[in-house]
Amino acid sequence: MIPVESLGPEVHKADKPDFSATRKLYSHNKKMTFAKFVASKKVRPTCENSSPALWHCCGQSFRESSSIHKHIANSHASEIHQLTTETLDVMLHQAHSEEESINEESTDVSSWIPNTSHIPEDDLIKGPGEVLLYYCYCQLNDPQIICQWQRELCLKLKLTGKVRVATEGINGTVGGTKTATNLYIKAMLSHPTFKIMQVQDFKKSEGGAACFSDLKVGVYKEIVPMGVDPAIVSYRLAGIHLEPKEFHKEVKAFVENQSSGNDTILLDCRNFYESKIGQFNQCLAPNIRKFSYFPDYVDKNVDLFRDKKVLMYCTGGIRCERGSAYLKSKNVCKEVYQLKGGIHKYLEQFPDGFYRGKLFVFDDRYAITFNEDVISECRYCSCPWDQYQLCSTDFCCQLVLSCTTCIECGLTACCPVCQAKEQNHSDVSSDELSHREECECTMSRPKIPKDTL
Repeated sequence: MIPVESLGPEVHKADKPDFSATRKLYSHNKKMTFAKFVASKKVRPTCENSSPALWHCCGQSFRESSSIHKHIANSHASEIHQLTTETLDVMLHQAHSEEESINEESTDVSSWIPNTSHIPEDDLIKGPGEVLLYYCYCQLNDPQIICQWQRELCLKLKLTGKVRVATEGINGTVGGTKTATNLYIKAMLSHPTFKIMQVQDFKKSEGGAACFSDLKVGVYKEIVPMGVDPAIVSYRLAGIHLEPKEFHKEVKAFVENQSSGNDTILLDCRNFYESKIGQFNQCLAPNIRKFSYFPDYVDKNVDLFRDKKVLMYCTGGIRCERGSAYLKSKNVCKEVYQLKGGIHKYLEQFPDGFYRGKLFVFDDRYAITFNEDVISECRYCSCPWDQYQLCSTDFCCQLVLSCTTCIECGLTACCPVCQAKEQNHSDVSSDELSHREECECTMSRPKIPKDTL
């Protein structure tokens, strides 16, 4: 099958329509248009004994599907592009009309809240639960209204979690009963702005409302804090998205070719405490504490990526969107690819693939398990251990890997310095201590490391 994204040299990225969530919707429509174009060239068999598949195009006959796909990709790229653009123009017009209609009628968000009168309230509180992880890059003209809607929607469905809203889109992780999360997904997909999303865009894992201490919904500059103005480095400039199956093949080739001078970098763009407990084999995992340090990391290590093919990944895909765009803006890489749906989607298909260890998540679970490998160790005795807990000192927000035996010995702080501070401040109330990160864990680690391959 010919990749629809590479239909021919005359179709350039700049020619794609510039509207909300352009790449996702453009790619989806192009695939549909391509499939319809191929189908239109198929000739029905004249009798039962005729060839099962035959296509006619440009005065030629094709008996193999790969041949007709290749022909159309090479000879009809402009037509596919034009048909796709026309379809998108219609969709844009409809979406714009719906949005104007909604804005003209009212800013009351109640019309976007599902009716739950037929559902017993216990179904929203008790029973099997799960956690959703999702994001959607799209233009939001009034993020405050979306924020209000999200807050009321989550409260109505008894959901907890965190939702970030910005003019560039929405990013959320919420937990509740499966009844509540299913209603939440339906409400999202029914909203005029988020109709471009699909059910599979919501990553699911076992959990519930108890995975979060409360509900936090707010409007921000970025839906994931990279620290770079979205107007300067936009998600629209992101790398090429690879489905988990395609990414798996690329990683397999990368691992097998290590001994022969590989020109590929497998880049983990998460924080060090995430990659510490789980990562892809032979990856480059920057020792950074926040994603907002990632641009500085790229700047400091830009020569690492020169003339390299880069395979990027993160938890759910969102950090790769603008992270890959920033890397591409340096104009040093041969190619930049990113794992669509992130590690979460990869592990759903390849639990015993090239990713080993746990997947860190930003809620009270700290990690979810897909395989039994333990790749990290206890902070104090170095035995295999990958279960995080918060530093026991009231004034520290660091995570610590301390095994059961060491915890029983009282080693519950993130480092010896914090452990000493806890003992010295044992008679001081937590209200008198400010939450700071100045301890051995942070002071001994360079903010932006310089790496080598």
